[in-house]
Amino acid sequence: MSENQKIKLWVAGDLNAFFGLFTNVLLNTIVLTGLCLYVVQIPSETVFGRVLPALGIALPFGNIIYALMAYKLAKKENRTDVTALPYGPSVPHMFIVVFVVMLPTVLLYKDWVLAWKLGLIWCVLIGLIVLLGVLIGPTIRKYTPRAAMLGSLAGVALTYIAMRPVFQIYEAAWIGIICFMIILLNWVGGVRLPFNIPGGLGVVIVGSVLAWGATFLGMSNIMDPGQVTASLSNFALYFPSFSFDVLSVPSELVWPLLVSAIPLGILNFTEILNNVESANAAGDKYNLRFIMAADGIGAILGGFLGSPFPPAVYIGHPGWKAMGGRIGYSMVTGIVMAILCFFGLTSLLLSVIPLVAIIPILLFIGLVIGAQAFQVSPKRHAPAIILALIPNIAEWLKTQVDGALSAASVNTVAIPEEVIAGMNSGGVLYHGIVTAGGGGILAGMILAAIAVFIIERAFHWAAVYAVAGCALSFFGFIHGTSLAINASPTVSFGYAVSAVVFILMAIKEAKEKPLSWAPVCEDEK
Repeated sequence: MSENQKIKLWVAGDLNAFFGLFTNVLLNTIVLTGLCLYVVQIPSETVFGRVLPALGIALPFGNIIYALMAYKLAKKENRTDVTALPYGPSVPHMFIVVFVVMLPTVLLYKDWVLAWKLGLIWCVLIGLIVLLGVLIGPTIRKYTPRAAMLGSLAGVALTYIAMRPVFQIYEAAWIGIICFMIILLNWVGGVRLPFNIPGGLGVVIVGSVLAWGATFLGMSNIMDPGQVTASLSNFALYFPSFSFDVLSVPSELVWPLLVSAIPLGILNFTEILNNVESANAAGDKYNLRFIMAADGIGAILGGFLGSPFPPAVYIGHPGWKAMGGRIGYSMVTGIVMAILCFFGLTSLLLSVIPLVAIIPILLFIGLVIGAQAFQVSPKRHAPAIILALIPNIAEWLKTQVDGALSAASVNTVAIPEEVIAGMNSGGVLYHGIVTAGGGGILAGMILAAIAVFIIERAFHWAAVYAVAGCALSFFGFIHGTSLAINASPTVSFGYAVSAVVFILMAIKEAKEKPLSWAPVCEDEK
């Protein structure tokens, strides 16, 4: 028996990972602060006095829980290389709750208080749905091929995590490229920076010096000294307060929230599955039920305290592990974020640190997650991984098209038929984009799972997932724009016919060898 290892809560590599995760979480917190202030028009006293302090409780709750789970796993397996799961505000949910729940409410009722309360209820609903996943999550993970889960996750990483940062980097390329090259040198190439400065801190210093230097020399207006002074007005100590705001809304306004809360709760549930599988592939096997329970409770806790933004396990565990992060980086990130939220310092940091200096970190995480799907899955499953990317790319592409239409003052909730016809004639297959991308994460998993089982000639399992695709598309969870009965009839028909074909092929295969209902790709896990 090997000698017991001394498990430390903080090691040298945690500093590097901390600056990486911290700047990532900080960036998202800054964005959600801006969304509250400038999109939903929530007064600053509510944003800094209720929303952020609530987030200051929900974030360390999850970070500390996951750090303790990592410590327990390290003790159990006598290893010093266990990495805690990262945790922060869920990026997809952040935009959905603003643009699908709160903003339409403000536009319709001219009432930001009602919009905020509906956002809180939506957040609690997301948490409840994730808690339901505690019952079925492990079973889904057991019978879903790794290529399907990690391939779908890679699609999210490629689009929502990496793509926008690339464009933002090239908006201010003279800063962005330099900062990204620092990230590549330090986190990919293993090159030490001068004075052994962590890569995350290095890009903040270099990016800030370049941006402020150019501003003071009159060569750029990327930074605004006036914003620094203005942000100091938000500095104060804000205590979180528990209230029943989420219960003080008429029930007839709550039921419509289920239309977006159910599919987004399933998305959150699916993303947790994929992230836990990603950590498992990197060598850290966590209890999925505990992870889901912590995620669900974190969202519910934040909702009752005043934050409409559900936190979640973050994409990126292998990335933080690769740069030396172990247990302390996640825990300290949560604690530092709590301090910033309690004192209203996010606006100050936003005014001091150029955004383009931070976003290369997101691009790095996207690269690592995308690469992992291919690295830990059998080579023969590579086509399935590519297939899993496509619905996520389509879903992201829809956001870009809708954004362009909205900028042109076109109502993207009900796009006129002549506009769609014009796009089709111009080569923009909008209807196909919308249908392919509906429920991108889940749709990618279904398609990739079918592909893996066809590759493995396990046609009976391919039939199971084709039936699942038929059911999910029938109710609009995938390949649809909203929940409804017979939401995507053509898609459901395609999956149904495919299931029949797979069943016939399975019957034919069964004449040659007995069918096995054991997980086909269990050897990967």
